[in-house]
Amino acid sequence: MHDIRMIRETPEVFDAAMKQRKSDVSSADVLAIDAARRAKISAAEEAKAAQNAASKEVGAAKAKGDEAEFERLRALVGEKKAEVARLNDEAKAEDDKLNELLMGLPNIPMEGIPEGDSEDDNVEINRWGTPRRFPFTPKEHFELPGVVPGMDFETAAKLSGSRFVLLKGATARIHRALAQFMLDTHVENGLTETWTPVLVNEAMMYGTGQLPKFGEDSYQTTNGQWLIPTSEVTLTNIVNGETVDEAKLPMRMCAHSQCFRSEAGSAGRDTSGMLRQHQFEKVEMVSITKPEDSRSELDRMTAAAESILETLLLPFRTVVLCTGDMGFGAQRTHDIEVWLPGQQLYREISSISVCGAFQARRMNARFKPADGGKPEYVHTLNGSGLAVGRCLIAVLENGQQADGSVELPVALHPYLGGKTTLDPFGTLI
Repeated sequence: MHDIRMIRETPEVFDAAMKQRKSDVSSADVLAIDAARRAKISAAEEAKAAQNAASKEVGAAKAKGDEAEFERLRALVGEKKAEVARLNDEAKAEDDKLNELLMGLPNIPMEGIPEGDSEDDNVEINRWGTPRRFPFTPKEHFELPGVVPGMDFETAAKLSGSRFVLLKGATARIHRALAQFMLDTHVENGLTETWTPVLVNEAMMYGTGQLPKFGEDSYQTTNGQWLIPTSEVTLTNIVNGETVDEAKLPMRMCAHSQCFRSEAGSAGRDTSGMLRQHQFEKVEMVSITKPEDSRSELDRMTAAAESILETLLLPFRTVVLCTGDMGFGAQRTHDIEVWLPGQQLYREISSISVCGAFQARRMNARFKPADGGKPEYVHTLNGSGLAVGRCLIAVLENGQQADGSVELPVALHPYLGGKTTLDPFGTLI
């Protein structure tokens, strides 16, 4: 959420940012509601002062025996009391209106973010590895002979509908191995492994920005709770309503969780295979930092996600998202795209964002400076480290052989009991 003081003091900065983010809301729209709210608060304060003054005079009039003045003042006290209540209600209505508007506005991009309308305007900042040249036409993951027995879309559709998959046997084991490898790597790099619920209260979805604008992208239960679209929601909201000591920052966490998304805006996209699912697994990274550390933390988190792919020997590129492709709550986002030979394309496998104080204001999450100064909002960052299913796809496609088998990355061998290959019949050997 935005700082209303910043909008009052530098409306031109706010307007330029909203224009970059393709929002039709201007500072004038926000400040008109803010002015109405402040006017109601001021009027309520004046009415309360008049009520208090009249209350003091009531006793004096009674003592003097001036019954007419006593009745007039008593009536005035009642009128002012009712006026105060009405004005407070009206101020709250304007405050709710202002918060609703601010809650629906995207974050302000950092300086230097490329301007653009779509992924075509993103800017590449890193590339690692060279896509393998196959002596045959590479298949997509769901076409590989060794994968077909362990990747069952037909049974999943019977159980749950479209965009679900049933993994079994060796394929399920490789999927599990990847998640374990990611967690172990992040823990070795200093992140705290965390296991979180996948059901959250509605306030938590407001805190990280999924609500109120993107409710259709997630699943809500009949009791009003929500299934998390990523453990960004739970990890970040650990500091919801908290004031932490500066000495505890940065807080660096990771979690492996099930994730649930309706994919409401993705009809007709990636309908084959398991690239885009309603239920999937991710290893998420979240950092809570001081304001001056958040930009460098973004680079640290990006390098951490990239290192997973480097260790798995999977070619990738990293791009900075343009203003038109960046997520709602982000100030700057790095997308890591892994090479998929079956599609002959780089596809997103991680999105890492710095949000500044945007989520912290929504959550009222602050830190207490060590020098005893006034508490400040923390900065929050989140990113995939990585999407497990998409990493499985990349491992299978990049390791495929002409006979239908798949050679698996050396880094996974210890997690697979020393097995090195998925044979054409779906067995680890």
